[in-house]
Amino acid sequence: MSMERAPDWEFKERDVVILKELAKNPQVSSRDLTDILDEEYDIDVSHVTVSESIRKMRDAGVFREAIIPNEAYFIFALMEFKFNPEHFAEGWRDAMEYIRDHENTLFYFLSDGEYQWKSVMMFPSRQAESRWIHDFYKDHGAVVSNIRNSVVTNVLHFGTNPELFDALPREE
Repeated sequence: MSMERAPDWEFKERDVVILKELAKNPQVSSRDLTDILDEEYDIDVSHVTVSESIRKMRDAGVFREAIIPNEAYFIFALMEFKFNPEHFAEGWRDAMEYIRDHENTLFYFLSDGEYQWKSVMMFPSRQAESRWIHDFYKDHGAVVSNIRNSVVTNVLHFGTNPELFDALPREE
C-alpha cells in the first residue's frame, strides 16, 4: 500500500448509503442492496446501478477490500519500530519496504512518538513471529534501535462502523 492522496470522488447520498451497508455486511449482494436502498432509505435505483457504483468506488480507491482470516488461525502481533538515527539514512527504505511488503504484514503505518513505524502482523505460531524478528534484526538491525512487539490476545472488534460514513462530504 503506497501513500496516496484521497481519491477524487464526489459522494452522492447513494454512495454513502452503499458504503454504510457494505460495512454492515460486506457479503450483501447488489440485488439485496438495491432492496435495502429502496426500503430503508427511499433511494430507487437498479441493481445494475448499485453494482456499477460499487465497482467505480472500488476502482477509484474509495474503499479497499481485504481478506482477514479468523484470529483462531493466526497470531496477531503489533510491531513498533524505534529508529537508530546513526544508520537510518542509508537503510531506512530497504527496511520500510521489507516490512510493508512482507507476507506477514496485515497493516503498516507511520506515527509520531518514539516508535514511528508500526505494523500489525499475522504469524502461524509464536516461533514464526520470533524467527521474523530475528531475521529482521539480522538484515535491517542497523536501522532500528528497538522493536517492541505486543501479542494481540483477543480481537474484539474489527471493521468500520457504518455511521462513520455519515461524515463524508456529499455533492450538493
